[in-house]
Amino acid sequence: MTLTPAGWAIMIVSMTTVLALVGFSLYKVLTLPPVDVEEHLKAPPDIDTGDTENAD
Repeated sequence: MTLTPAGWAIMIVSMTTVLALVGFSLYKVLTLPPVDVEEHLKAPPDIDTGDTENAD
């Protein structure tokens, strides 16, 4: 059994839409400006919770 012309049209439109969306998404992600890594490096807060001295 083969596809009817309407089936071919729906398949071509849906595949084109999906491929265009994937291509657009990849383009947007891969062309983002670089981010400095130092902005995200932060030390853990110096909070003394008191539960590390006597763990029993």
